[in-house]
Amino acid sequence: MTRKRKIALIKGDGIGVDVADATIEVVDAAISAAGGDPLSYSEIAAGAGYYLTSGRDIEPDGEERAGDADAIFLGAIGLPSVRRPDGTEIAPHLRLRDRYGLYAGVRPVKAYQNAPQRLADPRASAIDLVILRESTEGLFYSAAVHGRGEVIGDSEARDILRITRPTTEKLHNFAFKLAKRRKERGGKGKVTCVDKANVFNSMAFFRKIFDEIAPNYPDIAHDHAYVDAQALNMIRQPWECDVLVMENMFGDILSDLGGGLVGGMGMAACAEIGDSHGLFQPAHGTAPDIMGQDKANPLAAILSGALMLDYLAETTGSEAYAVASRMVDDGVESGFAENRIRPMEFGGDMGTMAVTREVLAQIDSASSRP
Repeated sequence: MTRKRKIALIKGDGIGVDVADATIEVVDAAISAAGGDPLSYSEIAAGAGYYLTSGRDIEPDGEERAGDADAIFLGAIGLPSVRRPDGTEIAPHLRLRDRYGLYAGVRPVKAYQNAPQRLADPRASAIDLVILRESTEGLFYSAAVHGRGEVIGDSEARDILRITRPTTEKLHNFAFKLAKRRKERGGKGKVTCVDKANVFNSMAFFRKIFDEIAPNYPDIAHDHAYVDAQALNMIRQPWECDVLVMENMFGDILSDLGGGLVGGMGMAACAEIGDSHGLFQPAHGTAPDIMGQDKANPLAAILSGALMLDYLAETTGSEAYAVASRMVDDGVESGFAENRIRPMEFGGDMGTMAVTREVLAQIDSASSRP
């Protein structure tokens, strides 16, 4: 008897609905082709639209149901026109990060043939790095739960930047293990600690813990970079980067820069992983101006679905999920290489459904080969 793994599905707002639907179709097809156990989906209402109708940002039992699932998939949340009384956007996923300890924000940055490459240097075609963003602390610590930051009268505002040893140790260990896995698949085998240790005590502490962890992984190279210098290096020579580990806000900024290098946020996949939970989502916004118009690029979400399958392979021991993950990744790569994936985001002629159909066709073609 097969066991259906349960996915908490939060489609959210704007194009989150469109790209989530596309991802589920691709993920299910890849699992079927790989002979894996099917997934079941428990949909949870959350986001700005739900807030407008209910006064809540997630349905009453939504957080608990998300935690009970084998993984969480999120489309996108938030609408610029919908704000809390304090001016912040609706963001229940930040609370999910905090509640379930999703400290490792994995943001792959990979160049694809025939996709836009913003750098003229031909070496830009070899960009293949990961920004590892700590997702529960740093400067976002105040944002996860209201009340951690404060506004004093109308003259001053304060937010807390928090770095703790237990979380930082787990993050740095995750970084080195990720680099080791990538090295086994042909990666560079290097971790760079990105910080501002020359200015902030918190960042010097972050680097100190990194230097304590690094000797435990003698087969993985390591170095340091100040965040401003690393931003410059991501423009000058991103093909030299492998795994870049950093604080939350730094990761938020540099991961968007990374997405821009390889086409745009429509390619920006994301996994947020803790000790016993994983949440997967595209890193882009909700783009309500094109919602439901078949114009959104679904690839960031689809590639996030591949990350979810890889996570399920690790947590369940299912080789079929690992095969399915590779089929999705390979389908996107081969689709671009054959110039059969041409998203509107890049000036192409293919909307959400057409891009999705092509990824499905690539999976079908791969599964039918002897």
